[in-house]
Amino acid sequence: MRVRLISVGSKMPAWVDEGYREYSRRLGFDLRLDLVEIPLCRRSKGADVSRLQEREAGQMLAAAGQGDLIVAMEIMGKPWSTEKLADNMGEWMHSGRNVSLMVGGPEGLHSSVLLRADLSWSLSPLTLPHPLVRVVVAEQVYRAWSILKNHPYHK
Repeated sequence: MRVRLISVGSKMPAWVDEGYREYSRRLGFDLRLDLVEIPLCRRSKGADVSRLQEREAGQMLAAAGQGDLIVAMEIMGKPWSTEKLADNMGEWMHSGRNVSLMVGGPEGLHSSVLLRADLSWSLSPLTLPHPLVRVVVAEQVYRAWSILKNHPYHK
């Protein structure tokens, strides 16, 4: 199965890139986690943020694979335990369907992404910095995969 982490923003600090790589490289041959960075449109004084967000959303949706299950990473989404994520991943792997996880920019996800999403997942009621979300998602995907494989990492 392929999981695409489609995230607005690029040129992350080294610790973000290292953290993401650390967990994505640990995954087995049966699960691939790919990061797709969507450049953040420049926000200037007087910019039409809604239009910029819409442009980013179009790029995000275009980056998703044909037929992918779309999961919006959204503060108002459903909170999942790690075990629930593992259950979901097991179902997705069994179905043969790939997954695209959508992480918005500073203003969150555009409504077009939310409307297209099959599921909405909240990591926390806290507002997390978007770079940190990449690392947390990569670690949780690895942890859920380790549960499915009976690997001792989760214990």
